[in-house]
Amino acid sequence: MVRLVLVLVMLSCALPVFALTPPQTEKQKTLYAIGQTVARQLAVFALSPDEFASVLQGLTDAQEGKPAAVEVSAYTVKVQELARERRKALGAKLAPLGETALAKAAQEPGAVKSPSGVVYRSLREGSGAQPGVSDTVRVHYRGRLANGREFDSSFKRGKPLDVKLSAVIPCWTEGVQKMKVGGQATLVCPATLAYGEQGAGELIPPQATLLFDIDLLEIVKDKKN
Repeated sequence: MVRLVLVLVMLSCALPVFALTPPQTEKQKTLYAIGQTVARQLAVFALSPDEFASVLQGLTDAQEGKPAAVEVSAYTVKVQELARERRKALGAKLAPLGETALAKAAQEPGAVKSPSGVVYRSLREGSGAQPGVSDTVRVHYRGRLANGREFDSSFKRGKPLDVKLSAVIPCWTEGVQKMKVGGQATLVCPATLAYGEQGAGELIPPQATLLFDIDLLEIVKDKKN
């Protein structure tokens, strides 16, 4: 994660520090997307305004070709430690929100809370086949944290995802099997049935309750058959 952040920061140094107008051309939009990517990678640090000012100073010095005020390579371990510390803190902050989200979701009309703790709510009943644990399914989905922040979306990528139900987080394995092809549902996944104490990548902190909006498009046939 840290290496990716540093690469993106170096890439961002090729951009003007201040943008006065929204991007207009495709090149401007591409460069703007780099800035958004950097921001998402830095989100794990939950920077305060003063901390962000220090990061901005580093970016500005690099952009202007000034000598670095510190030996950057000497701080790699400290950056990693800070990332772990902030991820853990964010997880602790989100945990109560997750409990609230689970309780609220369970009260929604039509919601069903399973013995495992997954909250399943059908938004549109499908009329096709119902997948089993050994099936591969094609889905469109949107994933959010309990604070509402979206961390992934196949809808935005414009391309559905094929997943084998036996190889995903337990919440999906359980929840998607309740759906029929053509259906749409929301899953609220307790951390124990998602990514638990480890979290996942830069965007899913430890102990995070996850919310997924899922469209089950089809059951993908094994090409060997």
